[in-house]
Order: sequence, then C-alpha cells, then structure tokens
Amino acid sequence: MIGGIDIQAGMVAIILSLNLHAAAQSFQWGNDLPEDQGFSAQKLYAMRDTLMEHGTKALLVIRNDEILLEWYASGWHPERRHYTASLAKSLVGGMSLSLALDDERVNADDPAWKFIPQWQLNPRKSQITLRHLATHTSGLEDARPKNKGGWKQTFWERRDPPNDPFTLARDQTPLLFEPGSQFQYSNPGMAMLAYAVTSAYRGSGYPDIRALLRERIFVPVGLEQDDWSIGYGRTYRVDGLDLVANWGGGNFTPRAVARIGRLMLRQGNWEGHQLIDSSCIMQMVEYTGTPLPPRHDRQPAPASTLCWYNNFDGIWQKAPHDTYLGAGAENQHLIIIPGMNIIVVRNGASMYHESNGEGFYYGVEKYLVNMLMDALIEMPYPGSELIRDIEFASADSVIRIGCSCDNWPVTWADDGHLYTAGGDGKAFGSTRKSMWFCRITGNPPDISGENIKALESNRDGSSGKKGSGLLCVDGTIYLWVRNADRNGNMSQLAWSVDHGQTWSWSKWKFEKFGYPAFINFGKNYREARDQYVYTVTPDDKSAYATTNKDMILLRVPAGRITGQGSYECFAGFEGDDPRWSRNMDDRKPVFTYAGTPYNTGRTSVSYNPGIGRYLWWQILEEEDVDERDEGGFAIYEAPKPWGPWRTVYFTKNWDMGPGECASIPTKWMSRDGKTCYLVFSGQDCFSVRKFILEIHQ
Repeated sequence: MIGGIDIQAGMVAIILSLNLHAAAQSFQWGNDLPEDQGFSAQKLYAMRDTLMEHGTKALLVIRNDEILLEWYASGWHPERRHYTASLAKSLVGGMSLSLALDDERVNADDPAWKFIPQWQLNPRKSQITLRHLATHTSGLEDARPKNKGGWKQTFWERRDPPNDPFTLARDQTPLLFEPGSQFQYSNPGMAMLAYAVTSAYRGSGYPDIRALLRERIFVPVGLEQDDWSIGYGRTYRVDGLDLVANWGGGNFTPRAVARIGRLMLRQGNWEGHQLIDSSCIMQMVEYTGTPLPPRHDRQPAPASTLCWYNNFDGIWQKAPHDTYLGAGAENQHLIIIPGMNIIVVRNGASMYHESNGEGFYYGVEKYLVNMLMDALIEMPYPGSELIRDIEFASADSVIRIGCSCDNWPVTWADDGHLYTAGGDGKAFGSTRKSMWFCRITGNPPDISGENIKALESNRDGSSGKKGSGLLCVDGTIYLWVRNADRNGNMSQLAWSVDHGQTWSWSKWKFEKFGYPAFINFGKNYREARDQYVYTVTPDDKSAYATTNKDMILLRVPAGRITGQGSYECFAGFEGDDPRWSRNMDDRKPVFTYAGTPYNTGRTSVSYNPGIGRYLWWQILEEEDVDERDEGGFAIYEAPKPWGPWRTVYFTKNWDMGPGECASIPTKWMSRDGKTCYLVFSGQDCFSVRKFILEIHQ
C-alpha cells in the first residue's frame, strides 16, 4: 500500500482494461452467403427489396457473427449515424439499467422514491417502482413531440432547469391510473428511470449514464467515438445529478447498434469478458406478467419488459417466442433472436399507416420479421450421424388409392393387415363420411383398401371427429380421435376388439392435447421396447394450432390404455434417465421446433428395428399453402422416444404435395430397415411412395 493506493488492485484494473480493449478491437464481423447460414438468398433479397419500398435507409442482418445482408439507401453508409428515436430506451435506458442491476445499486422492484425523494410522501407516486417505469406501467402520462401547449410541449423543448424534461416529468406529469394496473407508453416515465439510475450511481465516480455506458459497455464492445452520441448531446444539472436523456436523442451507426445487440445476444459476454452478468440480461428481457399494450390484428404489439419488448406469447406468429427487440419512432429497430443467433438492425421511415388502422408494429412484422422467417431454410436439429440421406422413388411411381379422403394414420394389426382412418370423404366406398375406418391389404405396389365402418357421419373439418393415431396391441385396435369437442380441440380414445366392426369410446378426453399419435412398434406391437405404449402430441389443445413448437411424450402401461389416470408425461431428465409424472402440468418437451413456427402438429412416429431408430414425420405447413399440391415436411430420428432427435430429411418444397398427414408403416419396412414407404395424404388420397435410407458407412 503506497499513499493509500492498493498497487495490486490497481494493476489488476489496468490489465483488465487492456484486455477489454484488446477484445473490443480484435472482434470483427465476418461476411457469409445467406445459404451458408440457413437462408434462401432469393427470399432474403426479396425482403430487402420490400423494405426498400417501405422507406428503409439501413438494413443489417447478422447470424453467427456473419453479416448476411448489409444494405444502405443512397447517401447512407456503414459509418453514418442514424437517429434511433425511442430505440434509445433500450440502448441507453436498458443498458444503463442492466449495469445498475449488476452492480446491485438497484432492484427492479425498488420503489422509485428511494432514488427520487420528492415522491416519497406522494400517496400515489410513492407506489411507482423501477419496473413500472421501465415497462410503461407507471401510470405517468405520456408526452409526444407533436403535443402542443403546457408541460408536454415544454418537455420536448429541452429547456434549462426548472423547465427541463426531468423536473417536468418528476413534478408536473400527472398519474393516470394506479401503478402497475395498465400499460401506458410514457416518455416522462423513462426520464424518471434515467433520474433513478443516475441517483443510484451518486458518488460512484460515474458522473452520468453517458460516462457509465461509455466506460462499461460502448468502449469494451468496440464502439468508436464517432459511432454514437446520446442524450440529444447535452446534460442537465438537477438536484446535484447530471442527467442524460434515455427516452430518445441517440444516434448510432447500424453496426454500433448491432454490437450492442451482440452483447445482449451473448448475455452480457464479450469475447470471454462478462461485462454484465447473464442473469441481469435475462431479467431485462423476460416477460414477468406486466399489463400488455393494446392489441388487434393490425397492432401486433409485443409485450413490454425492462426497456425492451418480447414475443413471449407469439403475438408475432412466425417469429420464435424468444424474440425480443428495441423500438423507436418510424420503425427504428434492433431485433434479437437468441435461439437462432440472429441480430437485425433496421433504420428508416415508418412502415405503417395509422389512417388504415395499422399499429406501430404492423409493418415491421409483415415486411421484416415474417419475410425474414420465410427466408429460413435451415434444419431445426443437426443432421443425423446414422442416416446420410433419403432417396425417394420417382414421382410417377407413387401409388394412389382411396382418392377422396385425407388423414390416413396407420397401424399393423395382429391379422397381418394395415388399418387406417380416412377423413372427410368416401375413402374406398361410395358414401361420404367425416371419418371412415378402413383396412389395407397387400404390399406395394399391389395394395387395395376397403371401408369397414363409418365412425363419424357428415361433420367436415374441425366440427367432425378425425383419426390422429392408430395402434394395435394384443389384437385390440386403439384410435386417437381429434376434434373431440367439435371445435377442433381436445382428443378422445376409441378402441375395437374385432378389427373395427364395433367400437367403444372413452368417457374422458384429453383437454390439453389436440393431436395425439401413437408410436408404432411392428406387428401387433411386437417390437415394443418395454411394457408401455407411447404417444406423441403437440403441446396444444387444438389440432389446428399454427405455432406448434413443443412436442410432448406420453406413456401408459400396455394393459391400461383406456384409463386416463394411468397416463404419464415426460417431465425432463434425472441424470440420463427420463423422469415421468402423472401430473400433466409437469410435462417437458422431447422435441422443440426451433425454426419458423410452421404447423408442426400433424405428426407420426414409427420404430424401425432394422436400424434401431425411431422415425418421426412432421408436416411443415405454411400459411396460404395447400399441402395437397405443394409444401414440405421433415423426418427426424432418435435412438429413444425421448431423443436426442436429429434431422434425416427436411424440405419446405417437396416435389409433390405431401398433404397434411403422413406415416411410415412398420409393415412395409425391409429387414435391414433401409427400404421403407411413406403413406401420405397428398391429393386427398391414400398415397404411397417408396424411399431408401442411405446409411453412413
């Protein structure tokens, strides 16, 4: 210790600063082709062209630290800063709040009066917390630049104290409702968040949040002095605090914004240096149940988190639920998709028209997010290490019978025949019904079908019951039936002990699951792995859900299939072993579709004993695509029903329409497992196509 200075601590600080500077300078974005990062270049450039038509000045799309698309309008370039408007609420307000959380100078649920003493004795404003300020739920009235007259106009004139925006926000902004009870966008609320964070750092050595951000974030992630400016370029001296605006007034180059996005994406870590604790980053962007902003079909507004916005409930249907973003006037956006390692920066003019009833997020969802998701062509799971590829037989070899129905789940019964269920058609007869139970005899290419019994009369679509899964165990055929409530929701079990001549129905229904499908194990369940019967189902009560991502695994003892209370759900792992629970609220997914949320709910699983793998077929159903004529699907494989799953085949555009449903009959698998047949409902027929599994040597 010399002169009160800890030499060792000082040296550590210097070395850390040098290391951070080196990390900041060493990182550079790469450049890659869209196809090499899972995108269709054609569709990605179509998105760019559409955004050009809607006032975009700068666009940056980055994945896995590789720039896939960087475009600037005439007069703009990577080194030119663009105003960010209220995107500053994330870049300035959010980043400074995250540091304050990490430094334990604040807690999100602290009362604001701890840092704004003028509010302590106010019976209403004393109820405001920092979370309320950061999520626009404080109740403080908003002020917009277009407001004329009174304190609202003065707020934007940025006068000296006491007519500065911070004093006005603190003393003159009225409270419209009880804090935490409603969403009300509030620029004064964000001003008071900046006030509180600055107050929390009083005496810390950081004179204002500009210095805090510069030293703790901007310089460490490699931002140069000319890359940014914040706070409208000025500082206000109020109550001994140097206050910098966080609600607007920021100017950043698109790449500077992207670097801040990368820090968020990496949960506060920059090239091995943890600038902000990951728990604080997660706290900033997770939705915690605060009131939602107004929503309708032309106002798809994400939920507000601590200075950010989150797609937790899929209000943007095509975007993953982990998508979050910052947003500013005229659609200045930083969009982050953690599960896909994607960062998007967009600057420009507004992409919505209030006169048409379009909300602020209308254009960014329609022209940017949806088109970005549509451009994805990647597989959601790594490729199979066992199966190299699938080779389908030629299109003209496809066998089609029963051409008036769809669905067609299948099982191999004890009598050696396949059984199936066709929907909304005549199947193999002359009378139209909503569900026929049928028998398929023979082997490809010589197969024929016959109707056995109509299980539903003439209720088409979601109003009529349809088969979603079939299984034969010890001579009894079990049928999962969807649309059990006549509205496309819930499922029910039926069974027959005489190969479909007569049927019994369960008195219970699965209210949580709308499209269950049995896992098939050979003839009469002969190849079963154990004494349980397994079912897979999307985690949704509807058979028509369009955002299915999580798939659930159920099991039941083979002798108790008809008893609802005997079913268990996969509930995660205990070490390497699956955990099971009879409480369906404990369910955990065994498969999650991480890509664009197509309707992956139409599904089937068959065990292939020749290769020792489960083969899982899933539809990739896109909006406005008729799967009878076009569309795609995926096939995954795993050694156990609970995974780990790997991609065998993935296409958004098969060479023919796959229909809505398909399965891989165990009866038509070769002994070595390499030759199989796909039964699919393309062209509303019982369609059969041979394929060969190419196995890695």
